[in-house]
Amino acid sequence: MSEHTYNMLIAPDFSPERFAGWHMFNTLMQKRADMHLHLVTPASYTEQEEKINAGNIDLIYANPFDAATLIREKGYRAIARPVGKSDEMVIAAAEKSAINTLEDLSKGATVAMADNRDVKLIGLRLLEAVDLEESDLNWEVTENYQAAARKVIKDEAQAAMFLAEVFHGLSRLTKMQLTVLIESDLATISHVLLVKDGFDKEDELTQAVLDFHKDDEGKATLTELGMAEGFEAMSEEDAEFMIDLMETLQ
Repeated sequence: MSEHTYNMLIAPDFSPERFAGWHMFNTLMQKRADMHLHLVTPASYTEQEEKINAGNIDLIYANPFDAATLIREKGYRAIARPVGKSDEMVIAAAEKSAINTLEDLSKGATVAMADNRDVKLIGLRLLEAVDLEESDLNWEVTENYQAAARKVIKDEAQAAMFLAEVFHGLSRLTKMQLTVLIESDLATISHVLLVKDGFDKEDELTQAVLDFHKDDEGKATLTELGMAEGFEAMSEEDAEFMIDLMETLQ
């Protein structure tokens, strides 16, 4: 195993129950790609930016919005993405409120959400259907999605936006108190695994990532991450297509 330690950063928008899965992934990856890998898990997007700007992050599991900037401006390249796991989002209101459809949301409403630009971009695109723009609404940024759900349930916000996977992972009790107004279905936008230009273990790492689903140990790790089908290779063209699509949402 090479003596050098590489740093892998995971975007701070995964559900808390996925934390163990990332540690399993990191342990297995070190074994399979024969490298020292240090897991970096920033608690917020501000912290993520600080870590990346420090210049010593070799690998990033990034959300699509950040991937665009990282590829175009920071010298990273996409190598893989999870199979069949697109980044969808949910807009929900309190079950006990009078808001049962998107049409019931009116100008001046407060929308709670964690600090996730992907979710907001996709949400704003969905709200265009009911003639609502970003400036028509009050935005309440919460520490995490669970806090956004609490705001809606306590009637401190009229609606909340969630990463769909996180919403579906909320407790049954929480979900019973919420009504889904809409869930996106974009299918082509997903988190991606990026490597820094000049990363010298790219071939070994890419192969290890793509082979993860081929044995029981790898499958168990992928299940913990909610990526049962594993990863697929991502070309430069695939990444450009996704970035172009992200830009049409802005």
